[in-house]
Amino acid sequence: MPKMKTKSSAKKRFTITGSGKIKRKHAFKSHILTKMATKRKRNLTHAGLVHSADLPNVKLMLCMK
Repeated sequence: MPKMKTKSSAKKRFTITGSGKIKRKHAFKSHILTKMATKRKRNLTHAGLVHSADLPNVKLMLCMK
């Protein structure tokens, strides 16, 4: 059997916290930010957690399952 490999895209985008939750960054914060409200840009800065519905897929990509 070949080795299990993690997806490179997932490896770059997700980090695992000490308690085992998976942290992610918000999208839509890269360019063309002039039309976006300051409050929205500020709220997109902070990291969030992966939703429980998406956890199985993300864990599969990170070879945690």
